[in-house]
Amino acid sequence: MRDLIGAEWRKIWTGRAWWGVAAAAVLMCVMADAGFVQQDDAKSGANGDITSTLVQGWFMVELAAAVVALIAVTREFGNGAISRSVLLGGGRARLLTAKLVAVVGCGAVFALAAGALAAVSPWLFLAGREQGPQWTATTTWTLLGVMLTIVVGAVWGALLGLLIRQQVAAILVLLVSTWLVGEGLLRLVPAIGRLTIDEAMASVYRGGNENLLPIPWALVVLALWIGAGTFAARTLFLRRDLP
Repeated sequence: MRDLIGAEWRKIWTGRAWWGVAAAAVLMCVMADAGFVQQDDAKSGANGDITSTLVQGWFMVELAAAVVALIAVTREFGNGAISRSVLLGGGRARLLTAKLVAVVGCGAVFALAAGALAAVSPWLFLAGREQGPQWTATTTWTLLGVMLTIVVGAVWGALLGLLIRQQVAAILVLLVSTWLVGEGLLRLVPAIGRLTIDEAMASVYRGGNENLLPIPWALVVLALWIGAGTFAARTLFLRRDLP
């Protein structure tokens, strides 16, 4: 199993897609933090608030982790290599387990990198101010929430890839659900919108919307989404014909 997990791990980091997506995510986070600082300068807010906000801005790495995991999974379905992987891996169940373990590791790498960048970002963006960043307990919990959602995002991206299998379609579903469905439902029907996986993630990294779930309940919702997605993906992968 260790060799199989290692093989799946190498597949994730093969090619240029991962670093291109990661670079785009970092650029988006930097631009978002720069915007937060400009807004704070305009209203002269408290440094403690802006410190947590700057850390929170790195939640967008979650989308990058999800896309990288999704591409790694759907690539094999697209080129027909998935059948060979099953034969070499000793069965569908073993291969699926190895893929999910490797994806969790991928999410952890993205989470650690984003966590490090998020932790130093207040000192970079608030340099030159009379009062430096004010790191509080809320900031720490925000950082941990951001890192957790990045790992969850990677797993969710892989599950979508296993369910949809077609790369372009899976990416479109991921982007539409992230940018439109969750937020749209939260605005129109908050009672339903806050139960979507994206808005549950927003609760965990303290997105600030008053309609979001309390963090303990958001963690339960995330566990249910990942559990249901894993069950559906496993059932489909074990029973459906492979290309």
